[in-house]
Amino acid sequence: MSHANSSATTAAIPRWLRVILPASIILLWLLGASIGGPYFGKVSEVSSNDQTAYLPDSADATRVQELASGFTDDDVLPAVVVFTSSTELDAQQLDTLEAAVADLSQLDAVPDDISPLMPSDDGLAAQAFVPISADAEVGDVVAELSERLEAAAPAGVTAYVTGPAGFTADLSAAFSGIDGVLLLVALLAVFVILIVVYRSLLLPIAVLATSVFALTVALLTVWWLAKAGVLMLSGQTQGILFILVIGAATDYSLLYVSRFREELRHTNDKWRATKNSLRGSFEPILASGGTVIAGLLCLLLSDLKSNSALGPVAAIGIAFAILAALTLLPALLYAFGRAAFWPRRPKYEPEHASGADAAAVEAVTGGWAGLGRRIQRRPRAVWVVSSLVLLAGALGVTQLQAHGVPQSDLVLASSDARDGQAALGEHFPGGSGSPVNVIVEADSLQQAADVLLAHDGIASVSVASDDSVSGSALVTADGISAAGPPGTPTPEPTVVDGQALLQGTLTDAADSAAAEATVTEIRAAYADAGLDALVGGVTATAIDTNAASIHDRNLIIPAVLLVILLILMLLLRSVLAPVLLVLTTVLSFFAALGVAALVFNEVFHFPGADAAVPLYGFVFLVALGIDYNIFLMTRVREETLRFGTREGILRGLAATGGVITSAGLVLAATFAALAVIPILFLAQIAFIVAFGVLLDTFLVRAVLVPALFTDVGRAVWWPSKLARKDIQ
Repeated sequence: MSHANSSATTAAIPRWLRVILPASIILLWLLGASIGGPYFGKVSEVSSNDQTAYLPDSADATRVQELASGFTDDDVLPAVVVFTSSTELDAQQLDTLEAAVADLSQLDAVPDDISPLMPSDDGLAAQAFVPISADAEVGDVVAELSERLEAAAPAGVTAYVTGPAGFTADLSAAFSGIDGVLLLVALLAVFVILIVVYRSLLLPIAVLATSVFALTVALLTVWWLAKAGVLMLSGQTQGILFILVIGAATDYSLLYVSRFREELRHTNDKWRATKNSLRGSFEPILASGGTVIAGLLCLLLSDLKSNSALGPVAAIGIAFAILAALTLLPALLYAFGRAAFWPRRPKYEPEHASGADAAAVEAVTGGWAGLGRRIQRRPRAVWVVSSLVLLAGALGVTQLQAHGVPQSDLVLASSDARDGQAALGEHFPGGSGSPVNVIVEADSLQQAADVLLAHDGIASVSVASDDSVSGSALVTADGISAAGPPGTPTPEPTVVDGQALLQGTLTDAADSAAAEATVTEIRAAYADAGLDALVGGVTATAIDTNAASIHDRNLIIPAVLLVILLILMLLLRSVLAPVLLVLTTVLSFFAALGVAALVFNEVFHFPGADAAVPLYGFVFLVALGIDYNIFLMTRVREETLRFGTREGILRGLAATGGVITSAGLVLAATFAALAVIPILFLAQIAFIVAFGVLLDTFLVRAVLVPALFTDVGRAVWWPSKLARKDIQ
């Protein structure tokens, strides 16, 4: 369309519509943000950090938890209270501690069935089991228990609250910073980067508003879907959603801002500049966001509900990031016009008003064009050396210990529950409070108990019963005996649908590798004995979770690659180019993972990594890394159609270099902000993705891809017509 025709079309649009349309868009987003804003403090109402809730329905641990509700009160979460002293506890001290524990039943969240205080064999410690209502604020209740027990403990006696309730409280405290600290750090990091890049105040505010409004409306949508039971939320998913939306919305916004600033140089009409900017940025933003969404939805193939739930939650976030970048930001920049870039307002240059010629001149000047020319002198040497650097980093993958970590190591900050578990293990069986739960046929109860008793990793065995004191009865090789004081009548086991519940106390901490080995061996022993027994509990949940994570990793990674490859083929109308892009992105991922493994082991001395870490790192890095390749290659193809492949690569790199680098810095900074939440999994994802994005931004997209494509030449567009006849 000629400039005259475009002006005529623009003039034909009523002036009132140019005001009403952007204003309506801004008001609609303001309305959505005002409604969704209060939900930042309400996510805990619809989220859960219970690992068993995310296991497949077919997992043994899941089935045991469901069946165990018929034997025990599944509406409570056990807390293990531990008292320790450097000298033997005397009778008076034990009476004082017994009274302090009994007084805990005065709390509304603590039922009356608190176990009696049990001294250790060495006399230096005592423990009790305190049930906490599962629907209570566990963190607040545990804090209240700790405060009361510390105040009541005699001089020289230290009190701890550990067990499942203690660790749940630790996780709740760690995730409590998501709504405040995480958002503040992420937004501040993005704001500083945007200030440095644009040297403007108003423009960063407009971009941040776009990101925050997208996140607010996405959170509102996700909250109600979780409330309705359509989606599952956890603190981990919430944190990733926040970072992903802020990072993606900012990246898409930067692409639009770049186009808008370019158009303002070519036209003095901001309506026309907005229309042309949308036309130029719509396809790459939609394609990039659509690729990320497609990759995230591959998580629906996961056996773990925590993974399958993240897929649609994150996809909803990306969808709103796209929508905000293509509606709210254009409306805001239209309202501000050139003032958005103050004090460096782009000047209208009539000599470049034709647009096409101006773009051709601008695309081959500047630092990125200089880099492109240097790459074109020896493209093969450049891409070979770049690949070798990435391969060297990828060698560290063999050092990644992604086999799961103990529950006590999930929180990186100080942990009262972890300290309490260590104290518990010094004086009692380490697995106290987190038993192995075994569902067996009632007529094979003793045989099943004998399997437990025969294992060195089991300290004692009990069976759910009608014992009014403890709700269980001891099981030995000689049969069932009362758990209460001597002379207590032997209770009958509780039988539900012909089944009984055995509980084995582990000698090792329930979240330790030794405990996992014990449970694995017990499952094998039951299979060898031909007993129909289901083994669950905290340790079994960890084992089943790791197994599901490995299954997911092996299934989903190839699925993500296939989906992204097909999307790129459709977008670039080529087969070879998408294959090369995917290969470079995968190489970049393995390099990032390898370097991360070395850093985790040698610098931070982490105890290992969750089995899901490689999967999450892959999905985010590959999907987001392809984003930047889409930004680059859509422009390269556009320039290739006019100038040929070699010149098109140079011009595409020069035109997109600045905006993609800025976007990469923003995304790396937002993911790095995850490290402020003291959760091991999030800290590791933060490093892998942040480092991987920087590697992809500055090496893969800026050097490796241009060099490789230049060396391959026009054949890179095979089988499209560009591969058969290049433009000269």
